[in-house]
Amino acid sequence: MDEDLLGGHLQELRRGTVVLACLSILKRPGYGYGLLEALNQAGFAVEANTLYPLLRRLEKQGLLTSSWNTEEARPRKFYTTSRPGGEMLTLLLRDWDDLHTSIRRLNEGLNEGTGS
Repeated sequence: MDEDLLGGHLQELRRGTVVLACLSILKRPGYGYGLLEALNQAGFAVEANTLYPLLRRLEKQGLLTSSWNTEEARPRKFYTTSRPGGEMLTLLLRDWDDLHTSIRRLNEGLNEGTGS
């Protein structure tokens, strides 16, 4: 298997799932670096130069809210999934489940047809 080809397809497949993961994780307030760690622990290899623009875009779209915590030595911007973001997450997850079911059925149908 061509590793570059596989890597490109995996990256394409995962790109949209990072939005789902962020909206889900940020149902509880979190800051950028902590979110990067949580995503990586969950199997989403995301780089900071990808995540921070995504967070700003989701905030601009009204799907996240943010506030600064200045109580610690180093101020941190905390993000939280907004009410519209939670609604969007619900809709996206429903569609994700539908797509997963469809792909599974297609794959099972193909395996049945080949005797695999």
